[in-house]
Amino acid sequence: VGQRYCEVRAGAIMSGHWTRQRERGTVFAMKLITWIAFSFGRRVSRALLYPICLYFMLFGHAGVRSSRQYLCRVFGRPATWHEVFQHHFVFAAVLLDRAFMLAGRSQNLDVDVQNRELVYRLADKEQGSLLLGAHLGSFDVTRDIGRRRRRVVVNMMMYEENAQKLNAVIASFGGHSRMKVIPIGTVDSLIRAKDRLDQGEWVGILGDRVVANDRLIRVPFLGSEAAFPAGPFLVASALKVPVVLFACLYLGGNQYKEHFELFADELVLDRRNREADLEKWVRRYAERLEYFCRLAPYNWFNFYDFWGAAPSLDTKNPGASSSDLRADLPRNT
Repeated sequence: VGQRYCEVRAGAIMSGHWTRQRERGTVFAMKLITWIAFSFGRRVSRALLYPICLYFMLFGHAGVRSSRQYLCRVFGRPATWHEVFQHHFVFAAVLLDRAFMLAGRSQNLDVDVQNRELVYRLADKEQGSLLLGAHLGSFDVTRDIGRRRRRVVVNMMMYEENAQKLNAVIASFGGHSRMKVIPIGTVDSLIRAKDRLDQGEWVGILGDRVVANDRLIRVPFLGSEAAFPAGPFLVASALKVPVVLFACLYLGGNQYKEHFELFADELVLDRRNREADLEKWVRRYAERLEYFCRLAPYNWFNFYDFWGAAPSLDTKNPGASSSDLRADLPRNT
């Protein structure tokens, strides 16, 4: 009955892909959270998150509906108001810690690392590895673990505009961002990533958010089929390095738990069976993402109708879609 209720609620939500919604991380919002963090410290800042989250609960109707839809699927029953608020609070708490992490201001976070031996073993190799994650928990804690524990440099493949916003906010408060970015959507994105990997650095990419021009693979996820981007998996197959699945989950207070899994020694797509292989890898990724969502439900931060309509292709400005990035690499790689 609970699952059926979730499906009915999902159908009632107006489909609104995240690319057509206002970006939650606006410059103003980031400046506000960073100013609070740097002015009052972590303890006072966390207390101020409650009225901030209440504001989003009262006025961010689309985000609240999407949060309730997702939690309904995870719990198999209608989500309560308190659970939706908790989802928003965990997002805000992780965002607060992100401001400190990007500015290099340690807050004595307690991070329990699972399967750290895998990271150590791969870090000792001359070539880097690909970190495959999701909008789940904190990527910045993962990056800091690599830098502190094994002196591994982690680069994030992301849209340059978002990176510039973050860097501008940190700089405006006298800080210096430690985030290293490889822009997505440029003609040399994959070449840059390959160069960093050849230098022994690691590259991170998130696989759970579709953008225009992305090739879609529909697989089961939390009770219904959902569209996942093929791009990250095509990138992984082109780079020919070990792929490590990671999830750094926020547990409350100053507690995080980092999970590392070897997703593939090398993600291979057989030319004769390419489509089936691609679906196999995406399906496996979705299964692991579902596992972590159920393990820590409030840590998944896609506040839009994930099961709704996918974005249409931008035929006026197709650009360099992630599914075409293989062409960026030299033929002998």
